[in-house]
Amino acid sequence: METKILYITPPPYRSFLKKDAKLLKKYYKMRVIIFDKLSPPLIFKLFKGVLWADITFSWFADTHAFLAVLLSKLFRKKSIVVVGGYEVANVPEIGYGLLVSPKSARKVKYVLENADRVLTVDESLKKDAINNVGVSGKNIQTVPTGYDINKWKFEGKKEDLVITVGGVKRTNIKIKGFETFVRAAKYLPNIKFALIGPHLDDSIEYLKSIAPSNVEFTGFLPPDKLVKWYQRAKVYCQLSMREGLPNALCEAMLCECVPVGTKHGGIPTAICDTGFYVPYGDPKATAEAIKKALKSDKGKIARERIKSMFPLERRERDLIGIIEEIMGK
Repeated sequence: METKILYITPPPYRSFLKKDAKLLKKYYKMRVIIFDKLSPPLIFKLFKGVLWADITFSWFADTHAFLAVLLSKLFRKKSIVVVGGYEVANVPEIGYGLLVSPKSARKVKYVLENADRVLTVDESLKKDAINNVGVSGKNIQTVPTGYDINKWKFEGKKEDLVITVGGVKRTNIKIKGFETFVRAAKYLPNIKFALIGPHLDDSIEYLKSIAPSNVEFTGFLPPDKLVKWYQRAKVYCQLSMREGLPNALCEAMLCECVPVGTKHGGIPTAICDTGFYVPYGDPKATAEAIKKALKSDKGKIARERIKSMFPLERRERDLIGIIEEIMGK
C-alpha cells in the first residue's frame, strides 16, 4: 500500500517548502496543510489529516508541528519535523528565536523529543538543539537542502555588483547582517550594492537612512528575476549572526557569485574554501573582503562546491530513505 504523508507548514508557502512537497509527491500520496493561525477549523483539518496519514511531515518546529507530533503519537502515526533554525535559537537581546519565550520553548522541546525523526539542514542546528533545548539528539539527523543546478546557473556577464538576499524586518537587520552590508557600501562608493527581498516592516526606512547612494533596495523579486541578479552579481554576501544552510547563498554560488560570509552556522558549510570570511558586524573588514572577492576568480569553484555537495538528488535520496526506514520498508 502506498504511504500517505500529511505535509504541514506555516505560511508563506515558500519555494523551498514547495520543492520538498513536489519531491515527496513523486513517491507518496500527499495532502498539504498551510497552518496559518490556531483556529478550530484548522485544528479539525489537522485532526482529520493525521487520521488519514501514515506519517506527518512538518516544516519548522512551531505550534503546528507540536500539534502534528502530539496527534501522531495519539493515533500511533509516524512523524518527521524539519528544523529551520529559528526554533532552536535564543537571542533575547533582540528577541530572536522560539526559545526566548518559555511557553514556545516547551513546545519546541516536546517536538524534538517526541518526533520519530528531526531533520536539520546543517550540523550546527543539531548542536543548537542539543545545547539550547537540552535534548539528547538521538533522533536528530542532518539532511542538507538541495538545489537545482540547471535552474541556478551563470549566463551572461558578471558586473561589479554586490548583493545579499532576505526579508527586511527588524530582527533580520542584525541576524542577517543587513546593517553591516549597507554600512560596508560606504567604503566602496564606486561599487553597486543591492539588498534584495520583501520589506516586511518599517525597518527598511532605517536601512535607507544609513545607506549611501550606491545601495539599491529592490523589494521582493520572484525566482525568475532573482536568478538574473545572481547571474549579474560578482559577489554575494551572507553576513549573518545565525544561519542554517542559507538557500540564497547556495543559489548565488551556483550562479558563480564569489561568496563573502561570516563563520556562523551553516555559512562555512556552504562556502568552505571557495570565498572570503569576515567577522560578524564589521563593515570595514567586510568591504576589504568584498574588494578581494571582486578581483577573484573563485566563482566557478563556488558553483562546483554546491553542485557536488548539495544537489537536489541528494536530498531526495536522503528523505526517501528516512521515510522508508521509519515506515519499516
